[in-house]
Amino acid sequence: MDFMTLDDIPPDEIYVLDTETTGLYGAPKDLVVDVGITRVSLRKGTVEDAYSSVLGYDVDEWDDYHRNAWIFQNTDMTLDMVADAPPAMKVIEDVRRLLRNKVVTSYNIAYDMDKFLYHEPWSLRGTFMPCTDIMLAAKDVCKLPSEYYGREYRYPKLDYAYSHIVEGDPAGINGVQDHRALSDARMASYLMIKMFNDGLYRP
Repeated sequence: MDFMTLDDIPPDEIYVLDTETTGLYGAPKDLVVDVGITRVSLRKGTVEDAYSSVLGYDVDEWDDYHRNAWIFQNTDMTLDMVADAPPAMKVIEDVRRLLRNKVVTSYNIAYDMDKFLYHEPWSLRGTFMPCTDIMLAAKDVCKLPSEYYGREYRYPKLDYAYSHIVEGDPAGINGVQDHRALSDARMASYLMIKMFNDGLYRP
């Protein structure tokens, strides 16, 4: 197994990852069906698309829970797209190779990583270095009152944080979040850059 050292980490390079899934329970009940990754330079303020793919499964074997998932009812993703996509394990291996020994974050690490990517068949725990959750930083910027005792602020949704913190629309969503992985990763990336420039995000 490869181990990371500080010398292995490219300076000023963070990979921002997003997933779309069949539900909120996490693995193994739910599956990742879309993954998008960007490469961000905080110093330059640049965002590059690094990877994007739908994951292929045999949807004929799925039950109604998976076939009627929110993602298929509320976005442009279809069951046919999943059926025709590269096999899930090929996508997983692609992602594993891309992120090995990299610095990685997402908008809601507890969801993308803790519920999915750290579990089989992904098993990515320890293969990359996670850094500050973009959502946690946005929580302290948006300052939305929490409904829960003991928590000062609630976690803002990505579209809310993006529209209230980022100037203009560098991710090109035109006011509508499409809930596709790469598009959401772009939004989160520009949000991270803006908060970093304002001194409100530290990797």
